[in-house]
Amino acid sequence: MTSLHTTQVRRRRLGVAAAAAGLFAALLTAGPAAATPDPGDSSAARTGLSAAQEAVATAAIEDGGIPGVDEIVHSDNITPLVNIPKDALKGLNTDLAFQGKYAFAGNYDGFRIYDISNPRSPKTVTQVLCPGSQNDISVSGNLLFLSTDSSRSDNSCASTTQPATEKSSWEGMKIFDISDKRNPKYVAAVETACGSHTHTLVPERSSVYVYVSSYSPNETFPDCQPPHDGISVIKVPRKAPEQAAIVNFPVLFPDGGNPGAPTNPGVSKTTGCHDITVLPSKDLAAGACMGDGLLFSIKDPENPKIIDRVQDNVNFAFWHSATFNQKADKVVFTDELGGGGAATCNEEIGPKRGADGIYDIVGKGDHRKLVFRSYFKIDRPQAATEVCVAHNGSIIPVKGRDLMVQAWYQGGVSVWDFTDSSAPKEIGYFERGPVSLDAVTTAGPWSAYYYNGYIYSNDIAKGFDVLKLDDRRTDPAKRVRMPELNVQTQPDYFDR
Repeated sequence: MTSLHTTQVRRRRLGVAAAAAGLFAALLTAGPAAATPDPGDSSAARTGLSAAQEAVATAAIEDGGIPGVDEIVHSDNITPLVNIPKDALKGLNTDLAFQGKYAFAGNYDGFRIYDISNPRSPKTVTQVLCPGSQNDISVSGNLLFLSTDSSRSDNSCASTTQPATEKSSWEGMKIFDISDKRNPKYVAAVETACGSHTHTLVPERSSVYVYVSSYSPNETFPDCQPPHDGISVIKVPRKAPEQAAIVNFPVLFPDGGNPGAPTNPGVSKTTGCHDITVLPSKDLAAGACMGDGLLFSIKDPENPKIIDRVQDNVNFAFWHSATFNQKADKVVFTDELGGGGAATCNEEIGPKRGADGIYDIVGKGDHRKLVFRSYFKIDRPQAATEVCVAHNGSIIPVKGRDLMVQAWYQGGVSVWDFTDSSAPKEIGYFERGPVSLDAVTTAGPWSAYYYNGYIYSNDIAKGFDVLKLDDRRTDPAKRVRMPELNVQTQPDYFDR
């Protein structure tokens, strides 16, 4: 493994990386590029490069500005502990959830459970084959929830792909009983309009509410008809999960949401939400909804109420995910520029497009507003073959500071500080060099989360990573212990 002395070592050498970016600019328009959905349930995307593009990428590595193929580099405050490669499940790795000594890792082919009681040596407990992109995953008590966002022949784990134009096709939520971690049992399924791209839990004592995010309706899809301007709300009784059912479909965009192009060129038309994060202790939720960012109240979880809505029609292409700070006076929204299929971390794209947007929450009650403060984007140059995009992350629980760890696909894992909303800064990183020099490949960390003293990352192509973070600014978080963590259901780390 190679550790660079300082982050500046890579930031000084942008010239060759910029040249590579120029050769690859054809993937993106001169203005903000329209995002495409996350990868489907096929193998990682590969787009071939010309001999000239390969030569530029090779030169960037030889110049030292970009790590070599699969070379690991990291800041001095991060130590890679272990990588667990893929095993039985060969699809794209996706999201993570945690409970006690277990980590639950989604994969387009199903999910994998790890015993992380020794973070330096995770052990596989079981692997469950249950195909269906993107298998977004979460857990609550004895229940595990899995999103299916690809049209399937039925709701079983033996289903096959089937056109969405066929009425019999199925997409939605699957529910498993995980009281026996070595033998999860599939207990329920709920079909939802346009499937379930992601989902978010709002746990209560006797039931769990599930907010299902999905988008991109089409008049030719019998189960995904426009307009699709809301989310599905499922209620799951803990003692009888087989009775899970949709209880509401709240309309979040009565005016239809962001119209996208041609009104707002390069911006995704809002046809639903991509992801929602809830903060149950404050009865708040933040929605990343394609062309719109939302703040809403979940005092009544069956009937969420919009408080404020914002757009960024200059630099944001696709509102992807959201993260509250601990005090609930800030929200970080991510922009999935290029849809997770393009190299966007380079000088050609710049520091504002494809960045995180930091918003302060000002005011009180239903009069609160989201006020934009700044952008944050990693400034470590990436090769023209590296798909790089702002993706899933979590706060690092330290009182008095706003710290976050975040995945950036082949941009790696970034640890950054947004205590000053107007001046965010990276304080640590971990990344691998390009997977390939002859093709643009979707790979790198899908999710990077802080849980009970360690950073856990699910790399799309390389597997499960455990990182140790040692820094005086983040060390207090090591004393915080959580019995369960679904990052999109943010806990109150300090009031328990």
